[in-house]
Amino acid sequence: MARQSESIRTKKGKTKKYWSADVTKRSDALDLESKVFARNSPRAIALSLRKSAEASQRRKGTPFQSAMSMLNFYINRAGSNLPPERKKILNEAKLELRKAYSRE
Repeated sequence: MARQSESIRTKKGKTKKYWSADVTKRSDALDLESKVFARNSPRAIALSLRKSAEASQRRKGTPFQSAMSMLNFYINRAGSNLPPERKKILNEAKLELRKAYSRE
């Protein structure tokens, strides 16, 4: 069964689909907590990703690799649409994730 992608309406009334939003919602590797990337604490983001990665039975790499990959995927897909303060929080979450796995 095919998955439906996240979609929004544009100003002209057309529907625009975002496959990347679908990936973060329905990843085959991790079951993410709701709105994990919207949190304001880098530590909270990192710990949530760690919890999801360690609980997953479907990941291919280590829990650290899966968590870091999902965080990088989100940052890269958001691209230039990500406000500088949000990008700063997410990059700090990378550091917190490394700390959480003792990979400083």
